[in-house]
Amino acid sequence: MRTTVAALVGAVLLTGGLTACSTPAPAPAPTPAPAPAIKPVAEASVAAPAASGDQPKGITYDVARVPLDAKLSTGTSVSDGRTTVELKVFGLLPDTKYGSHVHTKPCGAKPADSGPHYQNEKDPVTPSVDPKYANAQNEIWLDFTTDSTGAATATATVTWAFRKGEANAVVVHASHTSTEHGKAGTAGDRLACLTAQF
Repeated sequence: MRTTVAALVGAVLLTGGLTACSTPAPAPAPTPAPAPAIKPVAEASVAAPAASGDQPKGITYDVARVPLDAKLSTGTSVSDGRTTVELKVFGLLPDTKYGSHVHTKPCGAKPADSGPHYQNEKDPVTPSVDPKYANAQNEIWLDFTTDSTGAATATATVTWAFRKGEANAVVVHASHTSTEHGKAGTAGDRLACLTAQF
């Protein structure tokens, strides 16, 4: 009889019949909430500045580095106190580094017409090159490197929202943005501009 009981217990253990000691399967990880969709703000193929009157929505100031008919588009999403800005470019020079930022004024006939970078906390000194103000958390930096076709997408997310009416353009610059003290926020010449009211 003892032999039979022992044989039965052994058989149960071998077939995995005792499951009380088995490790439970881990709970599935929660699915993150989807990021809010980017809403289009502005899109244009760039043109030369107008000699007078209203300016094109998209302007190139340097046709060698941002050719005529290159395309710029931007959009944004705001959710839970966070703002995301996206910039897409097409038809620029291939495999090339560019800088880009949101600026305060609409594009004009001259590169400087778009004003300074939009800052959440405004630097009392102009031009702003103090990294306390000129940084990627206080401004919108959209640096990018184009692919072999001259296209690229850049995004920036910050923990604040634009003040209404104070962010009006995206400017493409000649190089990636500097973080060096005394040069913070600078990115070379303004090559192109897209009027975009955020």
